[in-house]
Amino acid sequence: MVLSLVSLCAREVVRDHSSSPCWLRWVPRELYRPLLDASFTGCRPLAVGELVQRWPERTLRVGRRRKPGQTGPNRLCVQALLLAVVKGMSDQRCALQVLDLCGLQGDEGGMGDPMGGWSLTVALCTMVVQARTRAQRAQRERKRLSVLQREKDVKRERGEKTNTSEPGGHDAEKLDLCGTMEEEELIPGVRRRMEVERKRDPSVTGPAGTRRDAEEKEVNADVSVHVRADLFVNARSWERVRGALSAQGPLRLQCRYLRVEEVSVTTIKTLLGLLPRQGLLGIDVRYSSLGVAGLAELLPLLSTFPALSSLRLHYCNLDFRRDHVGQEEALRDLSQGLTQLQELRRLSLTALRLPGQLRVLLSSLPRPLEILELPYLSLSPADFAYLSCSHHASTLQQLDLSENRLDENTLTSVRRLLSQAAGGLQHLSLSGCGLTDGLLGLLLPSLGGCRALKSLALALNPLSVAGLVDLVRMAVRMPSLRQLLYPNPLEDYQPGLPDLPSSAQLLDWPLDAVTDINVTSSQLNRVLIESGRSDLFLTCDLLNYDKDLVD
Repeated sequence: MVLSLVSLCAREVVRDHSSSPCWLRWVPRELYRPLLDASFTGCRPLAVGELVQRWPERTLRVGRRRKPGQTGPNRLCVQALLLAVVKGMSDQRCALQVLDLCGLQGDEGGMGDPMGGWSLTVALCTMVVQARTRAQRAQRERKRLSVLQREKDVKRERGEKTNTSEPGGHDAEKLDLCGTMEEEELIPGVRRRMEVERKRDPSVTGPAGTRRDAEEKEVNADVSVHVRADLFVNARSWERVRGALSAQGPLRLQCRYLRVEEVSVTTIKTLLGLLPRQGLLGIDVRYSSLGVAGLAELLPLLSTFPALSSLRLHYCNLDFRRDHVGQEEALRDLSQGLTQLQELRRLSLTALRLPGQLRVLLSSLPRPLEILELPYLSLSPADFAYLSCSHHASTLQQLDLSENRLDENTLTSVRRLLSQAAGGLQHLSLSGCGLTDGLLGLLLPSLGGCRALKSLALALNPLSVAGLVDLVRMAVRMPSLRQLLYPNPLEDYQPGLPDLPSSAQLLDWPLDAVTDINVTSSQLNRVLIESGRSDLFLTCDLLNYDKDLVD
């Protein structure tokens, strides 16, 4: 990566913190961004704090989509940033109104010691509570000083010998003036005083909307900085998150993507009730025992978020059984709730055990999906048949059917599905689907027709070396394909593997130490070289495979 002259100079400037008093007062506003980026890159938390505390613009975005291999900001720098935001609220030089930290979280324990989503959520909640406490303490101090000043003024007036005003009239006017000044003194800076005036003028706010919208407008009128971030909530952090979302202070916490783990339906409902309605784009629920009835309770609440476009449910115990009393009614409620999600574009259902019910779920959605992930769903032939003819098929950009067993009965539907999605499908995963050489041979023409496909995952399928060679020969004829995740061939495993092993057996069965796995890799790469495709990446590394690297 070639650095610009501004970036190189910014790195040199922030390198020596002892010189910051000399240059901070003279820095023009357009150089704050390069200096802040250099401070994050060079891990200079003191420089981060001083720049953020004086931030000259209304918006500060720190969480951006990182390039492959790029790590997130260091934990110390993130902590310095949050502390500086609180301090900057009492600094006349700071103009910050919106702090966007979406995507800031990194992998816990990763390179460079980034702050993970769980730690970042707790730190954000602590910052919100600290800002409220700091504001309350400052407010009490200003009130105390105001009372002392009024008492001093009253004593001075009593000492003056004048009868020009009516008894008590001047004092009443003075007290009223002090009361007005007291409210304005709580608001530092001209910008915040203008916001108070706008709040007092009912003509600015317009006609009243719903009760919820009116309450949010009233709360936002007293907010100095809106903090937008992705929130990660589990049973341990729930109380802190609830306290931060319930706090009415100078900082207002807003959520873009919400991820919750191992919490009850009641807790999720309470959490959704605390979140601002505008801005929530997606919710990810994992390892929570929702059940069909529990999810049906949540969907009406989710429909109140107008921008919600992503719903992900992983291992949420949606085990549908017709012999259980009330399951049919709960499934109808679930279908009815899905009809209210007007903007849904992504639906991920992992290991929910709903065989034969895909039509009930997907036909309820008012608009076609772009991303559909259905791993470990035990899809039936009827499910595949519906999916291939549904209104979602032609709009799919990402499809994950991993760990759903394919055979002769379902292959026809899968080929029809791929034919419908061929024009726009960019990412496809058929890992662990039991594809043998024969089944793959029947499927290759349909896969080759997906002209927009960028990544293809076929790990944990019982394929031989010959089947892999045929796969790569088809892949090199797909001009958009950039990544191919292929399985270890059956020849690389130790003897004793069943004739048709499952994906779990292929994952656990040891590879033969005598066989050199590099031989298979060299054979497949030779096909690439012969075709002249140097832009196609082949890998059998399932753990480090990331389809997003091609975007």
